[in-house]
Amino acid sequence: MSFQAYLDNVEAKTGKSAEALRAMAVERGLADADGLAAGVKAGAVVDWLKQDFDLGHGHAMSIVAFIKGKRE
Repeated sequence: MSFQAYLDNVEAKTGKSAEALRAMAVERGLADADGLAAGVKAGAVVDWLKQDFDLGHGHAMSIVAFIKGKRE
């Protein structure tokens, strides 16, 4: 599955785009303009996405990668 397919599946499941989820992560203090916020580990973002959006690990990690700057 391509990276974009992961992002598309996340949006289909949550109703939120990768950019919207990134913005939510910023609001929660998990991310900033440069990627993950200082001291935040990927697991914290994954846990949030699993709990609040019922995402699986792989789909949650695609959002972590997006937050860190991956685009393809």
